[in-house]
Amino acid sequence: MKKIIPIEEGDYYLTPEGYRCFTEQYHLKRGYCCESGCRHCPYGYNTKTNTTNKK
Repeated sequence: MKKIIPIEEGDYYLTPEGYRCFTEQYHLKRGYCCESGCRHCPYGYNTKTNTTNKK
């Protein structure tokens, strides 16, 4: 079962299209890569090679 991460200020912002975009701060708090090719992925996930290069 996945743990629930409380959302805090700075964890996301709204894009011009109205979508919630999670920041690097949130991804680091979550502690793992979801392999979805997130815009601010601190784990360096590459959708083309399906690999991560953790910073």
